[in-house]
Amino acid sequence: MTKKRVRSVPIYVWVRPDELEVIRERMAETGIRNMSAYIRKMALGGYVLHVDLEPVKELVSLQRRCANNLNQAAIHANS
Repeated sequence: MTKKRVRSVPIYVWVRPDELEVIRERMAETGIRNMSAYIRKMALGGYVLHVDLEPVKELVSLQRRCANNLNQAAIHANS
């Protein structure tokens, strides 16, 4: 059984090499690696928001370490 594509209509766009480079740079800035997804998002929404979550990731990592230490203390206290 074959799965039907959700998007079945292809669109072809011709660009110059310098335009392609700009598209790739903007994709890298937004963190989108799939060119079709990037172009579709830009065509339908007009802009892409990129949120830098690196500080949040650091906080989550620190919280995980603290929780792990607390769990180890609780295990030691209960044994």
